[in-house]
Amino acid sequence: MTRESALREEICRVGRSLFERGYTVGTAGNISARLEDGFLITPTDACLGTLDPARLAKLDAAGVQVSGDRASKTILLHRAIYAADPALGGVVHTHSTHLVALSLTPGVDPANILPPLTPYHVMKAGRIPLIPYRRPGAPEVIDLVRPHVAACRGVMLARIGPTFWHDGPASASAALEEAEETAKLWFLTRGARLPELDAAAVDELRGTFGAKW
Repeated sequence: MTRESALREEICRVGRSLFERGYTVGTAGNISARLEDGFLITPTDACLGTLDPARLAKLDAAGVQVSGDRASKTILLHRAIYAADPALGGVVHTHSTHLVALSLTPGVDPANILPPLTPYHVMKAGRIPLIPYRRPGAPEVIDLVRPHVAACRGVMLARIGPTFWHDGPASASAALEEAEETAKLWFLTRGARLPELDAAAVDELRGTFGAKW
């Protein structure tokens, strides 16, 4: 199996897993991967639960589509994220319910929407900036996201959903899932005054695991 074939299978496997567990619904969300000679991305208006490896959109290094169904319009944002960090190999975007709800909650810190409640959130998801609402596909979102790529694993697009990046689609998905589960935990316990990990504990996670916090 070629690397491209393996990435096609990985994108479909990740998409199906996210859809079946309710991290995205309908035709919401998109997944991409970087190739040596371009990119793969899920087609526009495709359901992540029923992706076909052969129908994924393939684009060349200049962003021109060369095969597959019509690429998601978010490819411009994905390409900008890849351009900001050559080590990145995958980007995942969903409309996950608890994170979207959190973006609508008054008092959320726009510099970091979730406090450090668990070590796994700090290690895997890290600090999550809130990107002000712009319509889906708005080109100015690129300039709002780009400054956060090096320092973070992902951002939250207000009223839309999280976008996370990592060395591949599966790793990006794992980081996004950790953020969504932490948002769920926050809502389940929001009636209590939640104790956060203290600064020393967060520093230890930074030093030991390279957490992006």
